[in-house]
Amino acid sequence: MERILLSSPHMSGNEQTYINEAFETNWIAPLGPNVVRFEKDIANYVGVKSAAVTDSGTAAIHLALSVLGVGKGDTVFCSTFTFVASANPVLYLGADIVFIDSEPETWNMSPVALYRGLKEAEKKGERPKAIIVVNLYGQSAKMDELLEVANRFNVPIIEDAAESLGSEYKGKKSGSFGKLGIYSFNGNKIITTSGGGALVSEDEDLIEKAVFLATQARDNAPHYQHSVIGYNYRMSNVVAGIGRAQLEVLDERVSQRRAIYERYHQELSSIDGINFMPELENTMSNRWLTTLTFDPAIVRFSPYDLMDLMSKKNIESRVLWKPLHLQPLFVNKKFYAHNQEENSVSEDLFSTGLCLPSGSNMTEIQQEYIIHSLKKLLSKRLLVNQF
Repeated sequence: MERILLSSPHMSGNEQTYINEAFETNWIAPLGPNVVRFEKDIANYVGVKSAAVTDSGTAAIHLALSVLGVGKGDTVFCSTFTFVASANPVLYLGADIVFIDSEPETWNMSPVALYRGLKEAEKKGERPKAIIVVNLYGQSAKMDELLEVANRFNVPIIEDAAESLGSEYKGKKSGSFGKLGIYSFNGNKIITTSGGGALVSEDEDLIEKAVFLATQARDNAPHYQHSVIGYNYRMSNVVAGIGRAQLEVLDERVSQRRAIYERYHQELSSIDGINFMPELENTMSNRWLTTLTFDPAIVRFSPYDLMDLMSKKNIESRVLWKPLHLQPLFVNKKFYAHNQEENSVSEDLFSTGLCLPSGSNMTEIQQEYIIHSLKKLLSKRLLVNQF
């Protein structure tokens, strides 16, 4: 069988229509009707007042931090269990970073650890300028609890929903809870523009400021005048055309990813030692990636072993994110664990977890092959053979 990828792009078939419009009208610049429409469509879908599309999700985080005034001497709290792009923009701005552990019910930021960190920071007179909460693998964090803690200390939340577009928390779209929310349209996301991102907010002034910074911060003058540092972060009109077509099928893609998860769960959940990423009550995960953990007391291999063995069968898988507080880039940065008396939740997940192929264009035959291969491998590695 040809290689089965973890999460490959899935085109709707309508992308070329909007791309052709851009070419026919000569709107090839980083502005144009597709950009305007894509921003309106995203804001309407998410249920917020305003959106700005960017050339990456990382750029959207950078802009979010910038419009909140983060700079040298400031501190930002950030989920530790995430991709490095969630945290890198903090370093771009010369600010310090503190990492917050996950909690077991969502694998996302622990409200308990966040409270402990904010309380300690306030005592020292070092209250952070912002909090970056990441919704991992499509699952929303405990936003009610996190917002309650953040509001108590008067610190705004940036909701990194790069992986959770289309997910819901208590009937409201993921990414719409923080002061600002961000999305990614990277090639492996649930919908893609090849590369790209978006920044959303109820605060239209913040989005207007972000657009100003994203277009080189050009002052309102008859000549090129610049008073502050700006960036070249706007999405092109051609790429935005791809996004418009992709957004039209987003709900369908969510349904397809959830169906893939359900098939995995039905076939594998009865095996002792396997646990799937939970879905918090009153939430709906887009199941961007199906992820599971293996109990080392039952299953005699590491996720790396399994990843290598599956790769030999032309199946791409991936271990879970390495917590950022363990990364060499962030050595000696402060970290708050979910439970001070126990192992870090994020470290345990990293050492036991694996992502399975979850692309919405994966066929049922391909998924059956993955399931069969995984069962066969597990049958040789379980302490008690269940097959």
